[in-house]
Formats: sequence, C-alpha cells, structure tokens
Amino acid sequence: MDFRLNEEQELFVAGIKDYMSSRNWESYFAECDEKHKYPIEWVKGLAELGVDTMLLDEEHGGMGANMVTLTAIWEELGRLGGPTYVLYQLPGFGTILRHGTKEQIDKVFAYRGSGEQMFNSAITEPSAGSDVGSLKSTYERRNGKIYLNGQKCFITSSLHCPYLIVMAKDASSQTPVYSEFFIDVKNVKGEIKITPLDKLGLRMDSCCEITFNEVQLEEKDFFGKEGKGFERVKEEFDAERFLVAVTNYATAYCAFEDACKYANLRVQFKEAIGRTQLIQEKIAFMAMKLNAMKNMVYECAWKMDNNIANSGDSAMCKYFCANEAFYVVDTAIQILGGIGVTGHRTSRFWRDLRIDRLSGGSDEMQILTLGRAILKQYR
Repeated sequence: MDFRLNEEQELFVAGIKDYMSSRNWESYFAECDEKHKYPIEWVKGLAELGVDTMLLDEEHGGMGANMVTLTAIWEELGRLGGPTYVLYQLPGFGTILRHGTKEQIDKVFAYRGSGEQMFNSAITEPSAGSDVGSLKSTYERRNGKIYLNGQKCFITSSLHCPYLIVMAKDASSQTPVYSEFFIDVKNVKGEIKITPLDKLGLRMDSCCEITFNEVQLEEKDFFGKEGKGFERVKEEFDAERFLVAVTNYATAYCAFEDACKYANLRVQFKEAIGRTQLIQEKIAFMAMKLNAMKNMVYECAWKMDNNIANSGDSAMCKYFCANEAFYVVDTAIQILGGIGVTGHRTSRFWRDLRIDRLSGGSDEMQILTLGRAILKQYR
C-alpha cells in the first residue's frame, strides 16, 4: 500500500501547517486546558478551512475527502501540538445524514463552519460502561407522547452541545429494545440536569453526568429506526476508536520531536545529552513505536476507504496507539526532565493520553473486540 499523499492532499496539509504557524496556539491551548475551556477560536479556524465538512461529498457542501486525508490532517495538527481530541464531532455530519430526519439534519448542519460543538451520543451509565446491554434508562409511550427517564455519566462534550443522541430501552417490551432519541436539550419539556465532572486530562472538552426526568418526546424524535440503537452505535464506536488512535499517534509525534530537539540542546557533563547512549536508546525505541503507529493508522484508514475494515482494525489501532503513545510521551518527559513536568505541553499530553486508555472503550474491551474479530476469520 502506498500512503504517499497526492497533490491535493499535500496542499490541504500545507494549509493546516500555515494555520498552525499563524499565531502562538500553544499559550491558547494551555489557557483552555487550565480553565476547562473548549478552544473555539482554534476549531472555528479549522472549520473555516473546511476541516469540519471535509468528508462530506460536494452535494452536501464538502470536499469528498477520504479517511487517509483525514489521517494526514490529524497527524499534522497533532504533531504541531493541536488538541485533536476536541475534533471528534467534526466528521459527525455523515452520521446525521445517514440516520437523521430532515429536521434533525437541518438543525445540525446549521453549525457548519462555526466550529461550535453540535451533538454527541449519551450512552454510558453508572452501571453500564462497556456492558452497553445493562442500560437502565427507559422510554415509555403515554398519552400520545414518549417519556424518557434515566441517568447518563461520563458524557463527552455534553455541557455545551445543543443536541444529544440518547440511547434508552423500551420500558414496555418484554425483550430488550434499544433505541436512540435526538434531543434538543434547551427546548424540550421535562427536566434535564447536566453536572460537569472534573477530569485528569482532555480538559478542553467537557465531561458530565446527565439526568433525564420525565423528558417529553415525540415519535419524530427517534434517531434512526426504533430498536436499531445498537447497530448505529457500533458504527460510531469503530469510527471513534480510529480517531482516538490517530490523535494518540500524532500527540506522541509532537512529544517525540520536542524531546529530540531538547536532547540536542541540553548540555550535561560538557556534552549534549543526545550524545549519550541511554538517551539514544530512548529515542530509538520511541521512533520504532511511532513508525509502527503510523503504519497501523494509515493502513486502517486505507481499509476504511476501501470498505474492508472491521471492528478489529479500529480496536487494534486504538489499543496499540493509546498504549504506545503513552510510552512515547512518558519517555519524552523523562528526557525533558524538570522542564517536562513544570508547564511543558508534554505534561498535558501525558494526562490526556492516560484517559484515552479508557475513553472510547477500555484497553480490555479493545483486546476482546480484536480477538473476536480475528477468530471470526477462521470459523
């Protein structure tokens, strides 16, 4: 497989590089991280460049770009220190097109080019993390309306998203029926309580507990077909896990380059520390891990573009990149020494990456998903 970029892709990446050098974004990112603030200024600029709709076809105002192109963009953004984890929603326009009603599509598409957070899924509950089948949130038809009750937790982006796609089970069904609803958070009857949670990392995106009490919905508020919630979510999980993997790889790339530059400049015992064998060994292992991550994510992107990827591919990427990127960043901090733990961006990367071994599905779930996918090939 040849992963070299064509001329159009190279121009896109060059535009991203110019944008990242247009101002001192790092001080802005540090401020947003400290204050738990979504970096709207940065994301809005990316949206204006077309990053938010790049995967859409021209009919819907996009560029018709593929996943290899997205990977190249994520790689460049992350390599230059960008918190690409806040961009997971941007490719979400395709999800809305595939499953949403015209009204739902129009509501979300009104946010094109704005950089603002639009929607996110609310699936996880206090008793249902990886075990989605243990969901306790319910919906019930009464008097011509649908009433939603339940609690969700660890829901990303939920503090500022105007719309939530919420999964619940039919309270009246003897067998589990899981469906999703498209909820206009500020314009719905009933009570929705959103409580922000403090996080170790990924602090530029919110994480909340959400309680739904007698939230009144209508038949038109179903997202996708009733009873098809699991099928839709599986598709989302595969995409999310891949994006997490690409983000982790690119973040590690940034930390690696920071460490290499520092190793060539930092002098101890009358020579640069990069000339010592112990530091060279660290750099060598970091480089090998980065090379493996890069090949893995680009191969997965190529498979996705050619419709031959499966859940195992995304799970493999997510597990490997989350863990190896954490190793690379941790080693970068070791090379940077005191600077690495006193305000350097690698400290932020370290905190972010520790969460990514849980978010989007834990390490353990990625191993199970991958193992099952491999064994399925040999049945």
